[in-house]
Amino acid sequence: MDLGIKGKVALVTGGSQGLGRQCALALAAEGVDVAICARGEDRLNQTAGEIRATGVNVGAHIADLSDTSEADELVSKVETDLGPIEILVNNVGGSLGTSDLVNSSLEEFHVVMNINLWSAVALMKLIVPGMQKRGWGRVINISSVYGREHGGPAPYMTAKAAMIAASKHAGMTYAKDGVTVNSVAPGSILFPGGTWDRFTSNSTSEEVDEFISRNLPMGRFGWPEPIGASVAFLASTQADLITGACLNVDGGQSHNLF
Repeated sequence: MDLGIKGKVALVTGGSQGLGRQCALALAAEGVDVAICARGEDRLNQTAGEIRATGVNVGAHIADLSDTSEADELVSKVETDLGPIEILVNNVGGSLGTSDLVNSSLEEFHVVMNINLWSAVALMKLIVPGMQKRGWGRVINISSVYGREHGGPAPYMTAKAAMIAASKHAGMTYAKDGVTVNSVAPGSILFPGGTWDRFTSNSTSEEVDEFISRNLPMGRFGWPEPIGASVAFLASTQADLITGACLNVDGGQSHNLF
């Protein structure tokens, strides 16, 4: 299937490892020029090299988007290097706090909302107007199964649910301008350095088996490639009629009907 996005320009935040890396590689495989950003230089450069090996143009930028003031400079650098951003993948995220709202501090809520939600909002406010003017654009926001139903620390669940709501609102608002906005809700995805890698490393085999038995119908953790493939499809011309949607990519982990 030709996704029709060869030569487009994408920005993938948190793009040096895990889901962001896979999203960037999936877009590059379709001929998209890709900019990635992350806080750590070594992994950033390593992933940029992998993307470059596919034959597309690459931008690699150090940025800490928990400080939303860095968004302006990031967008300016990307568009100077590669051109106007036509595909935005807001993947950067993180978690703090406990499963208990009362015992999670307000500071923890602020930090988690900044990195998961406000970073995405800041970038959309900077990039979507250009998409509107050009009459085409794609925004894909990486949420979580725990943005759709109960699970995870309270600040994280709150931020990811808000991201789905923001995506829905933006998707409905900008559809008439040729700009689609969707979210993807991954389940428990295992990759080096990720949350579930730490969980499996710090838990007994019995605890891991119990979690899998209770939560994962496929009997295993998920893996990054289906997330990247889903993002590439939502970024494509084949997904013209999809906006304001939240796509579960969780192996049946979500219990919600919708």
